[in-house]
Amino acid sequence: MQQPRPLGGPDIGRHLLREEGEVIVDEVRHHWAAYTVPVLEGLLAVAVLAWVPVIHIDLAGFALVLAIGLAMHAGWGALREHRDRFVITNMRVFRLHGVLTTKMATMPLHRILDITVVRPLHGRIFGFGHFCFESAAQEQGLRDIRYVGRPVQRDLAIQRVVQRSGLRGPRVG
Repeated sequence: MQQPRPLGGPDIGRHLLREEGEVIVDEVRHHWAAYTVPVLEGLLAVAVLAWVPVIHIDLAGFALVLAIGLAMHAGWGALREHRDRFVITNMRVFRLHGVLTTKMATMPLHRILDITVVRPLHGRIFGFGHFCFESAAQEQGLRDIRYVGRPVQRDLAIQRVVQRSGLRGPRVG
Protein backbone atom coordinates (compact mmCIF):
# COMPACT_ATOMS: atom_id res chain seq x y z
CA MET A 1 0.00 0.00 0.00
CA GLN A 2 1.41 3.36 -1.02
CA GLN A 3 1.50 6.15 1.52
CA PRO A 4 0.00 9.49 0.52
CA ARG A 5 2.53 12.04 -0.66
CA PRO A 6 2.93 15.05 1.65
CA LEU A 7 1.84 18.39 0.22
CA GLY A 8 4.66 19.70 -1.97
CA GLY A 9 6.84 16.64 -1.32
CA PRO A 10 8.50 14.54 -4.02
CA ASP A 11 6.79 11.45 -5.43
CA ILE A 12 8.99 8.70 -4.01
CA GLY A 13 6.76 5.85 -5.18
CA ARG A 14 7.33 6.42 -8.87
CA HIS A 15 11.07 5.86 -8.41
CA LEU A 16 10.69 2.41 -6.86
CA LEU A 17 11.38 -0.79 -8.80
CA ARG A 18 8.15 -2.44 -7.69
CA GLU A 19 8.36 -5.19 -10.33
CA GLU A 20 11.68 -6.24 -8.79
CA GLY A 21 10.23 -6.30 -5.27
CA GLU A 22 11.73 -3.04 -4.03
CA VAL A 23 10.05 -1.64 -0.92
CA ILE A 24 10.75 1.39 1.24
CA VAL A 25 12.45 0.61 4.54
CA ASP A 26 12.69 4.24 5.66
CA GLU A 27 12.01 7.66 4.15
CA VAL A 28 14.15 10.30 5.82
CA ARG A 29 12.90 13.87 5.89
CA HIS A 30 15.01 16.66 7.28
CA HIS A 31 14.97 17.20 11.02
CA TRP A 32 13.17 20.37 12.13
CA ALA A 33 16.58 21.98 12.83
CA ALA A 34 17.12 22.27 9.05
CA TYR A 35 14.26 24.78 8.98
CA THR A 36 15.75 27.21 11.53
CA VAL A 37 17.31 29.59 8.98
CA PRO A 38 14.12 29.86 6.86
CA VAL A 39 12.04 30.39 10.01
CA LEU A 40 14.38 33.10 11.28
CA GLU A 41 14.30 34.79 7.86
CA GLY A 42 10.49 34.64 7.94
CA LEU A 43 10.40 36.19 11.40
CA LEU A 44 12.75 38.93 10.25
CA ALA A 45 10.44 39.57 7.28
CA VAL A 46 7.48 39.93 9.66
CA ALA A 47 9.48 42.30 11.87
CA VAL A 48 10.47 44.47 8.89
CA LEU A 49 6.86 44.44 7.68
CA ALA A 50 5.66 45.56 11.12
CA TRP A 51 8.24 48.34 11.00
CA VAL A 52 6.91 49.74 7.67
CA PRO A 53 4.01 51.85 9.13
CA VAL A 54 6.21 53.65 11.65
CA ILE A 55 9.20 54.63 9.52
CA HIS A 56 9.61 57.63 7.24
CA ILE A 57 7.60 57.36 4.03
CA ASP A 58 10.78 57.58 1.92
CA LEU A 59 12.10 54.36 3.51
CA ALA A 60 8.77 52.51 3.65
CA GLY A 61 8.99 51.31 0.04
CA PHE A 62 12.47 49.91 0.56
CA ALA A 63 11.40 48.20 3.81
CA LEU A 64 8.36 46.68 2.09
CA VAL A 65 10.48 45.31 -0.78
CA LEU A 66 13.01 43.99 1.76
CA ALA A 67 10.25 42.24 3.75
CA ILE A 68 8.79 40.65 0.62
CA GLY A 69 12.25 39.53 -0.52
CA LEU A 70 13.06 38.02 2.87
CA ALA A 71 9.70 36.23 2.98
CA MET A 72 10.20 34.80 -0.51
CA HIS A 73 13.74 33.66 0.30
CA ALA A 74 12.51 32.04 3.52
CA GLY A 75 9.71 30.27 1.67
CA TRP A 76 12.12 29.01 -0.99
CA GLY A 77 14.52 27.71 1.67
CA ALA A 78 11.74 25.91 3.53
CA LEU A 79 10.43 24.36 0.30
CA ARG A 80 13.96 23.26 -0.67
CA GLU A 81 14.39 21.51 2.69
CA HIS A 82 10.89 19.98 2.50
CA ARG A 83 11.52 18.46 -0.93
CA ASP A 84 14.85 16.89 0.04
CA ARG A 85 14.30 13.18 0.82
CA PHE A 86 16.69 10.35 1.54
CA VAL A 87 15.14 6.91 1.01
CA ILE A 88 16.36 3.53 2.22
CA THR A 89 14.93 0.54 0.37
CA ASN A 90 15.67 -3.17 0.51
CA MET A 91 17.87 -2.78 -2.61
CA ARG A 92 19.46 0.67 -2.54
CA VAL A 93 19.57 4.11 -1.01
CA PHE A 94 18.60 7.18 -2.99
CA ARG A 95 18.10 10.89 -2.54
CA LEU A 96 15.58 13.12 -4.27
CA HIS A 97 16.00 16.86 -3.96
CA GLY A 98 15.32 20.08 -5.79
CA VAL A 99 12.41 22.47 -6.20
CA LEU A 100 12.06 23.32 -9.88
CA THR A 101 14.41 20.60 -11.12
CA THR A 102 14.33 17.31 -9.25
CA LYS A 103 17.70 15.63 -8.91
CA MET A 104 18.07 11.97 -8.00
CA ALA A 105 21.20 10.20 -6.78
CA THR A 106 21.11 6.48 -6.13
CA MET A 107 23.51 3.88 -4.75
CA PRO A 108 22.95 0.12 -4.59
CA LEU A 109 23.45 -1.34 -1.12
CA HIS A 110 26.43 -3.41 -2.24
CA ARG A 111 28.34 -0.23 -3.13
CA ILE A 112 28.15 1.22 0.39
CA LEU A 113 31.55 0.68 1.96
CA ASP A 114 31.17 2.79 5.07
CA ILE A 115 28.75 5.20 6.72
CA THR A 116 30.08 7.86 9.03
CA VAL A 117 27.52 9.37 11.40
CA VAL A 118 28.50 12.86 12.52
CA ARG A 119 26.63 14.15 15.57
CA PRO A 120 27.75 17.67 16.52
CA LEU A 121 27.01 18.91 20.03
CA HIS A 122 23.85 20.76 19.02
CA GLY A 123 22.85 17.70 16.99
CA ARG A 124 23.13 15.46 20.03
CA ILE A 125 21.08 17.94 22.05
CA PHE A 126 18.30 18.26 19.45
CA GLY A 127 18.41 14.69 18.09
CA PHE A 128 19.93 14.97 14.61
CA GLY A 129 23.15 14.17 12.81
CA HIS A 130 24.69 13.94 9.37
CA PHE A 131 25.57 10.90 7.25
CA CYS A 132 28.72 10.68 5.18
CA PHE A 133 28.68 7.74 2.74
CA GLU A 134 31.86 6.17 1.42
CA SER A 135 31.46 4.07 -1.70
CA ALA A 136 33.63 2.47 -4.35
CA ALA A 137 32.84 5.36 -6.71
CA GLN A 138 32.01 8.59 -4.89
CA GLU A 139 28.63 9.85 -6.01
CA GLN A 140 28.34 13.48 -5.05
CA GLY A 141 24.57 13.47 -4.53
CA LEU A 142 24.80 10.83 -1.83
CA ARG A 143 28.05 11.62 -0.09
CA ASP A 144 26.62 13.93 2.59
CA ILE A 145 23.08 13.70 3.92
CA ARG A 146 22.53 16.46 6.45
CA TYR A 147 20.00 16.96 9.26
CA VAL A 148 19.00 13.32 9.69
CA GLY A 149 16.71 12.79 12.66
CA ARG A 150 17.55 9.78 14.86
CA PRO A 151 20.80 9.14 12.93
CA VAL A 152 21.99 6.17 15.01
CA GLN A 153 18.71 4.28 14.54
CA ARG A 154 18.74 5.06 10.81
CA ASP A 155 22.33 3.89 10.49
CA LEU A 156 21.32 0.63 12.19
CA ALA A 157 18.38 0.32 9.77
CA ILE A 158 20.75 0.58 6.80
CA GLN A 159 23.15 -1.94 8.36
CA ARG A 160 20.21 -4.31 9.02
CA VAL A 161 19.03 -4.08 5.39
CA VAL A 162 22.57 -4.72 4.12
CA GLN A 163 22.93 -7.70 6.45
CA ARG A 164 19.54 -9.18 5.51
CA SER A 165 20.33 -8.87 1.82
CA GLY A 166 23.35 -11.13 2.35
CA LEU A 167 25.82 -8.61 0.97
CA ARG A 168 28.05 -8.81 4.04
CA GLY A 169 28.32 -12.11 5.83
CA PRO A 170 25.67 -14.83 5.95
CA ARG A 171 22.11 -13.93 5.01
CA VAL A 172 19.85 -13.29 8.01
CA GLY A 173 16.18 -14.31 7.64
